[in-house]
Amino acid sequence: MRKKHEMTIEFDSCSENESFARMVTAAFITRLDPTVGEMSDVKTAVSEAVTNAIIHGYEKKEGTIVIHGIIRDNELWLEIQDKGVGITDIDKAMEPCYTTKPELDRSGMGFAFMEAFMDKLEVSSEPGKGTTVHMYKKFDSAQKE
Repeated sequence: MRKKHEMTIEFDSCSENESFARMVTAAFITRLDPTVGEMSDVKTAVSEAVTNAIIHGYEKKEGTIVIHGIIRDNELWLEIQDKGVGITDIDKAMEPCYTTKPELDRSGMGFAFMEAFMDKLEVSSEPGKGTTVHMYKKFDSAQKE
């Protein structure tokens, strides 16, 4: 039987909470005994997703971000959700170097980094209703119980 661990956190969409999201997620995945590289990959992907929600989803206005995580054996599934403005063209938004906020010196690499650091990335969004980023990573370092 596969062991499952689960967490859900909800927090305000302010930039100070980006580091909070990284730390909570890092604490959650410690049970997988990740390598330094694996830990860094997940923290970076979470940071990018949360930053996107704050800057693009809520356009720096008040809102709520939810992170839902599931660990099964050596696999991590994360969902990072906002109820912000949504994405009109997901394919375009996922293109490297594309940004809707060039005036903020945004690199447009958020989704590219998430994709590079995780094994799987899917984005679902509806204009006016928000965005959910689904991420998956298999931990080769995790010891099975």
